[in-house]
Amino acid sequence: MKLQQIPARQGIAWVRNAFRLFFRQPLAFAGLFAVFLFAAFLVALLPGIGSVLLLAALPVVTLGFMMASRSVRQGEFPTPKVFVQALRGERTRTVALLKLCVAYAAATLLIMWLSDLVDGGALDALMETMAAGKATQEEQLALLSDPRLKLGLALRFGLAGLLSLPFWHAPALVHFAGQSAAQALFSSTLACWRNKGAFAVYSLGWVAVVLVFGLLSNLFFALLGQPQLMLVAATPAGLMLSTVFYVSLYDTYADCFGIEPAVA
Repeated sequence: MKLQQIPARQGIAWVRNAFRLFFRQPLAFAGLFAVFLFAAFLVALLPGIGSVLLLAALPVVTLGFMMASRSVRQGEFPTPKVFVQALRGERTRTVALLKLCVAYAAATLLIMWLSDLVDGGALDALMETMAAGKATQEEQLALLSDPRLKLGLALRFGLAGLLSLPFWHAPALVHFAGQSAAQALFSSTLACWRNKGAFAVYSLGWVAVVLVFGLLSNLFFALLGQPQLMLVAATPAGLMLSTVFYVSLYDTYADCFGIEPAVA
């Protein structure tokens, strides 16, 4: 394994190849994402600790989809057992992966706490008001125009973006390459920074996919005279795009660390 510096245009290839790989086994990948959502729903029902466990499980989910993507490239059919296999490696690798899970949950909770501290609860107030559905338009506009809300959102997205760098490749580096948790976090950060051009193009590619889908869907349903159906189509489309995003993660790891993806 060797850290590579790849051209920026490879970011678009990651998005394109993810769709190609997804459509090799669309039902399998959709089933994996459905299992993840169902498990997340059950875990979220646990009082108090549910949200923490859900955050801690995300590195395992990321690794599971990477393993599934690699399996499809090798001509195999992925099943939900990939999420279990992620925790069935060597003891040292399993312990390192669990350390990543704890660190990710703790860091995310810290970001949420700092953001709530900065915005003074403005985001929570807005969400409660929107959920209740009883606020007037003026009250909603007043909440949206609160400068603390904008500052809190900027802090949330900014810190979440920074947090994604060390954890982007870390689960794969622990499981596939046998690195320790600390070494994997460092290697992932270095890989993302060294290939920041490719990741910037990759991010812009996903933004373009979402915008193009929204524009075409609005146009299609407007021509049908049923613009309200756009909301119905948005949910399954969002789930599919989220699944394809997870499918794309293995290619980013394989290219950044010089691991040629296996082809069936």
